[in-house]
Amino acid sequence: PKMKEDNCLHAALICLGMLYYSHAITTEKLNHARPSLHGHHEKGKEGQVLHRSKRGWVWNQFFVIEEYTGPDPVLVGRLHSDIDSGDGNIKYILSGEGAGIIFVIDDKSGNIHATKTLDREERAQYTLTAQAVDRNTNRPLEPPSEFIVKVQDINDNPPEFLHENYHANVPERSNVGTSVIQVTASDADDPTYGNSAKLVYSILEGQPYFSVEAQTGIIRTALPNMDREAKEEYHVVIQAKDMGGHMGGLSGTTKVTITLTDVNDNPPKFPQSVYQMSVSEAAVPGEEVGRVKAKDPDIGENGLVAYSIIDGDGMDMFEITTDYETQEGVVKLKKLLDFETKKSYSLKVEAANVHIDPKFISNGPFKDTVTVKISVEDADEPPVFLKPSYIFEIQENAASGTVVGKVHAKDPDAANSAIRYSIDRHTDLERYFIINAEDGNIKTIKALDREEIAWHNISVFAVEVHKQHQEAKVPVAIKVVDVNDNAPKFAAAYEAFVCENARSNQQFITISADDRDDSANGPRFIFSLPPEIIHNPNFTLRDNRDNTASVLVRREGFSRQKQDLYLLPIVISDGGLPPMSSTNTLTIRVCGCDSNGSMVSCNAEAYTLNAGLSTGALVAILACIVILLVIVVLFVTLKRQKKEPLIVFEEEDVRENIITYDDEGGGEEDTEAFDIATLQNPDGINGFIPRKDIKPEYQYMPRPGLRPAPNSVDVDDFINTRIQEADNDPTAPPYDSIQIYGYEGRGSVAGSLSSLESATTDSDLDYDYLQNWGPRFKKLADLYGSKDTFDDDS
Repeated sequence: PKMKEDNCLHAALICLGMLYYSHAITTEKLNHARPSLHGHHEKGKEGQVLHRSKRGWVWNQFFVIEEYTGPDPVLVGRLHSDIDSGDGNIKYILSGEGAGIIFVIDDKSGNIHATKTLDREERAQYTLTAQAVDRNTNRPLEPPSEFIVKVQDINDNPPEFLHENYHANVPERSNVGTSVIQVTASDADDPTYGNSAKLVYSILEGQPYFSVEAQTGIIRTALPNMDREAKEEYHVVIQAKDMGGHMGGLSGTTKVTITLTDVNDNPPKFPQSVYQMSVSEAAVPGEEVGRVKAKDPDIGENGLVAYSIIDGDGMDMFEITTDYETQEGVVKLKKLLDFETKKSYSLKVEAANVHIDPKFISNGPFKDTVTVKISVEDADEPPVFLKPSYIFEIQENAASGTVVGKVHAKDPDAANSAIRYSIDRHTDLERYFIINAEDGNIKTIKALDREEIAWHNISVFAVEVHKQHQEAKVPVAIKVVDVNDNAPKFAAAYEAFVCENARSNQQFITISADDRDDSANGPRFIFSLPPEIIHNPNFTLRDNRDNTASVLVRREGFSRQKQDLYLLPIVISDGGLPPMSSTNTLTIRVCGCDSNGSMVSCNAEAYTLNAGLSTGALVAILACIVILLVIVVLFVTLKRQKKEPLIVFEEEDVRENIITYDDEGGGEEDTEAFDIATLQNPDGINGFIPRKDIKPEYQYMPRPGLRPAPNSVDVDDFINTRIQEADNDPTAPPYDSIQIYGYEGRGSVAGSLSSLESATTDSDLDYDYLQNWGPRFKKLADLYGSKDTFDDDS
């Protein structure tokens, strides 16, 4: 409490002193600012006369202390004019920034007061304009003049840091004094006046690890060999205090989080000296055997470890790779193992840092070694063939049962089980071969033909007798050796042409041969004529000794009329052992040629055309035949049209067919004027009446005894017969066919058959349901269902 009172007293004394100092300066300057109404001369240096211009105001700056909280307004200063005699005729006017609001003036005395508390940090100075005018006329007595009121600073703002929290990094094991980060604070007070904005930095938390420079705010390390693995993060509190750090100054703080970054100062270390592993002899190369791991407390690239095998009897059988995700060394199989040959291996594995910092090389070698012992486990292995593949040869056409070759496999296990052999029938679909299951001898089942299949590729299985699931497979290639069993033949189906006017010894075709056998049993081909026609009078053969032969004309003067076709046999033999030969026939046609030897025609009938009909005559004959055929077709068509009946009974359904019988007579007694046969369907005579509305599913067979007589005149019997037939016909639904019977006469006991008269009689039937039958029955519904409408209209 006493310290607080001393601070308050000290501040009050400072404020009073500044007020007194400001008032004294202002009064002194005002006293020296008395204007001179009349100019006067002054002598300058070296006798020069200086002329002073007349002026009414001479101003200096006014000062007022900020944050003044007294009960009375603060006197800023006083304005006075030389022409003011004190009689009250002069009026002082103040205008400008804050005039009348912050600053007020006594218009008689010229005293200026500040009516509000000022804050320098909001506004440091105000520009005002003063003027003296005549109180009665408001006439300016002096020109207006500007002056400045400055707000004097007091220490009312504490220092503030740019950030509330700072984060910085520094490498571990850094030397003492290593710069970490610079923190900066600012003070809103006036740095040009007093020590209100003079800051001093100090550390409140974080000793003894770090220190801070008092003037700059730079944080530095204070202890050597700080280890990240021991402590990684530090929290430091920095204070900035104004007034040069003296008592009574204001202060502000900030927090700084400092993280030690990693350096490679720790070598890798295996947690154990020996690793035990095992692997089956059936494992394949590339299979993982086990893992080792050396621990390195460093992180990132400083903790990267690479593994390698540097010694041991298993260097050729195993390899090690690095898994950089887990930082483990992965031991893998490099070659196939054999339990019966070697049962264990030993490796010496080294783990070394990838990146080494030269600054810490003195900490020792950044690597470590460990021994890895690997035991091989016995496994039930499949049989193993002595060779990875087999190639055998056999001559084609060899007899069935000929031995091709032998394959051999053994059981690599200590049990040495017996082996059984078989052929994969998917590779020998035609079943050319068979294998002895006991000894592996492969034999043929049927003869082989090289020209069909030159190579046979089969697969042979070997399985253990007591363990059928253990099997091995080996490819066997069988080459069929060629035997000269195919005679050469023409390379193509040759057909030669010779001109009638061909000259003697003229070549007209060159032939070649083809042999299906191998080249050793094929060319060179020898061409010749059979011995019986070696002296052929028409043609001769010349062997070109390049597997071709030329056919030449031996004589001149061929004639197509005498013979237009010649067949020339040619013998072709190959160079195989034993040689094979065949006789091939060359067809030679005689053709007519022009003087240049170009073929014109090879038809023998060309000379007989003049003796027969010409082309025009043949065309004329064909035209006549076509015309006759057209006439016959038209005649037959017209004849058929004349035989067609006038009335056609179609098989399709014919609806709304109205048949009108308009024959009238003199009544039932009149048998001459009307023939009842007109009311009968012509088909009814035969006992079958077709329906016109449907197509019956089965033919309706009329009952016996109902067949009407063709010339009957009993209309009542006829109608009753038709009604009975309709009632008993299951395939005859109602249809819209209107039958009109116009037979009328005198004294008929049957009465009128018209249905129109019944519409005018009263009936109890209700035909309103016809409205629901749809548009096709609309007309019928209008006829029978409109009774109520007619009654209403009437």
